[in-house]
Amino acid sequence: MATRRRAREIVLQLLYEADLNDWRDVDARSRFIRSRLQGRKLLSTFATELLEGTLQHRDSIDVELKKLSTNWALNRMPVTDRNVLRLGAYEILFAETPGQVAISEALTLARRYGGENSPRFINGVLDRLFKKASGAVTTV
Repeated sequence: MATRRRAREIVLQLLYEADLNDWRDVDARSRFIRSRLQGRKLLSTFATELLEGTLQHRDSIDVELKKLSTNWALNRMPVTDRNVLRLGAYEILFAETPGQVAISEALTLARRYGGENSPRFINGVLDRLFKKASGAVTTV
């Protein structure tokens, strides 16, 4: 399975790890990505851009997620959910991924790696972020 979805799974693994340990340097992250994507250059580039962009913008993403995740402190969320949100938020705010695609891909990750309530929670937060980013009026 060498697709963009697989690239996102690998990025999620590295974001999870960075959230807990922050141990890999840029070269080690690149090697990990290339090995998991079997050296496919375009997918490796895509994954690297997602990872580096999410890490680079993590603080500003976290500020937005804190505003939108009502009744949930970011540090109290499950690590997987927090990093699926970060990845989805990065794609909505900073990448060229269409917002609905970013949300759909985040939900796929949440279903596969999160808890029972993860998809619903992540959908709600990212949907609010997408509407806010696109200038749509939201009602709560």
